[in-house]
Amino acid sequence: MPNSATPTHCPYCALQCGMNLTPGADGSDGVAVVTERADFPVNRGALCGKGRTAPAVLSSRVRLTSPLVRRAGVLEPASWDEALDRIAEGLTRTRTEHGPDACGVFGGGGLTNEKAYLLGKFARVVLGTSQIDYNGRFCMSSAAAAGMKAFGLDRGLPFPLEDIPKTGCVVLVGSNLAETMPPALRYLTELRDNGGTLIVIDPRRTRTAEQADLHLAPRPGSDLALALGLLHLIVAEGRTDEEYIRERTSGWEETRAAAMAHWPEYVERITGVSVPELREAVGLFCEPEHAMVLTARGPEQQSKGTDTVGAWINLTLATGRAGRPLSGYGCLTGQGNGQGGREHGQKADQLPGYRKLVDPEARRHVAEVWGVDPESLPGPGRSAYELLDALGTDIRSLLLMGSNPVVSAPRAAHIEERIKSLDFLAVCDVVLSETAELADVVLPVTQWAEETGTTTNLEGRVLLRRRAITPPEGVRSDLEVMHELADRLGVEKGFPTDAEEVFGELRRASAGGPADYSGITYRRLAEENGVFWPCPAPADEVHPGTPRLFLDRFATDDGRARFVPVVHRAVAEEPDAEYPVLLTTGRVVAQYQSGAQTRRVDELNAAAPGPFVELHPRLAERVGAAEGDPVAVVSRRGRAVAPARITTTIRPDTVFMPFHWPGEGRANTLTNPALDPTSRMPEFKACAVRVEAVGD
Repeated sequence: MPNSATPTHCPYCALQCGMNLTPGADGSDGVAVVTERADFPVNRGALCGKGRTAPAVLSSRVRLTSPLVRRAGVLEPASWDEALDRIAEGLTRTRTEHGPDACGVFGGGGLTNEKAYLLGKFARVVLGTSQIDYNGRFCMSSAAAAGMKAFGLDRGLPFPLEDIPKTGCVVLVGSNLAETMPPALRYLTELRDNGGTLIVIDPRRTRTAEQADLHLAPRPGSDLALALGLLHLIVAEGRTDEEYIRERTSGWEETRAAAMAHWPEYVERITGVSVPELREAVGLFCEPEHAMVLTARGPEQQSKGTDTVGAWINLTLATGRAGRPLSGYGCLTGQGNGQGGREHGQKADQLPGYRKLVDPEARRHVAEVWGVDPESLPGPGRSAYELLDALGTDIRSLLLMGSNPVVSAPRAAHIEERIKSLDFLAVCDVVLSETAELADVVLPVTQWAEETGTTTNLEGRVLLRRRAITPPEGVRSDLEVMHELADRLGVEKGFPTDAEEVFGELRRASAGGPADYSGITYRRLAEENGVFWPCPAPADEVHPGTPRLFLDRFATDDGRARFVPVVHRAVAEEPDAEYPVLLTTGRVVAQYQSGAQTRRVDELNAAAPGPFVELHPRLAERVGAAEGDPVAVVSRRGRAVAPARITTTIRPDTVFMPFHWPGEGRANTLTNPALDPTSRMPEFKACAVRVEAVGD
């Protein structure tokens, strides 16, 4: 590659920040040098530490550079032919002995659109299995389900980030942007500089909450009651927009009645948020002409996450904000391609273009693009946790790309045992993750700067990530892996290795669907700094893309938004005498997701070297723990041990653990896999635990 800067995007979160990459000097450990790219509007040159150090993961000292196969219980280097032959043999044996649905496929929210698309096609066309899902199910599936119910369409943000500083009030629910998406914090700073107000809802007084005009600290798992209490006050104080409700919505009377059963004093008892604070929040939200509600994992990763997000959406509908300029509801997607990853077929119940797998017309359209009989396409399969829970029983072999469920799945010790019980496991990854260490075959695949492909950020902006450096010898792309495996499994056509060719097929498959990419090309993405979907391809014009959704109508049959009546219910596992405290989990700024990549970067490890347990001084005194002492957090699923971090910024009835680490400090050993009935999201954000001091 020429020794010049290539404009591209960060591999981590859903901001997909723009950056420039220049290959490092020959023989240096600096695989590439990151420099500012001020022309990209999302981050305007700003980067967090993860983005600045991202090339370090691609060093040959860190990344995999050869396939590995298990011989006599030990992973050893092997040729590509041997590794691919072993995978094909393992999958064939499983299909022959147990049927196609005994083969599982598990993807990731960091895969490019091209990889996600082809992985869904591979599962359904080559393996003939319904058992495919991805770790994005753990990200924003509850928000997606609520958005579909209310608006008829799910796109993380229905407006660009640039609208946020121009609104009058932002209610940020369960998000710590200062640590999860640091470059995005400027939008909230600019909001306040412009005279707008910020309300942050979080059980902890985080770095983001420190920026707020009002911080509400509800008990974990009580966000639904909080939203209902606010809606009760909005009705009682006459702050609803009756004309908007009449002209642009349906279902208001049932929703109003449900909210009125949640009077302020009742909500105060459930949430711990005082009635004066509830009234103050209503005033701040309702007084300006424009306002937004933004949710993240806090309200979404609950066994009632869909209803909880729906309750916050109802606030925007009752006050006439959704589908109006500088207003509305949005979800802050977490993973780098969490949005695009679920739009094009990685998800158990969806086909490309965000089409429903059970829709006969959707099946016909996609089958025609794929050149197969619609009847040959399997139906919906298990959701992510249910798929992982079935490993070793109903599902006997697994092909896994870009995920590390040994660390990231709820009830992780159980999932680790399920993975160990498989007849065959193949993993494609850039590093030897904790899950890859258990595999029969590990394939080293290109990532991010070593390949070209597209992602879709939290705004619904489709982006082009360009190849900037040459991958090490012995490393291949996931597209090449699927091509070679399809060929070995008897499907010789339909699995190109060129990303732009795959994207061309994706465009055809998505055409006419809710997430229509047919009018988007690599050339446009390069020239326009991304294009917002939906972007159809009219015969006689170039569609500009759709930065702002719902301004004229919602994506429902009658164009009206739907109020969905909901009522408060408790978390799946309430505290009791044996487990009297609630655990909630989250991230720290220097690590990302399961930490499989960031834990290999010295600078990031220096900033965040390991897990910890954050607890209030009153709780620390009760259990006899001092700052830095090891403490055990115990749930019905297991035990985790980490140093105590004592702070008054957390509720006395709550402890917090970050989830980036394996081993004895693995937070997800503790978490509850109770599933939301609609989204199938596990309840990561609230489970009953006890805290114990650990003796010398």
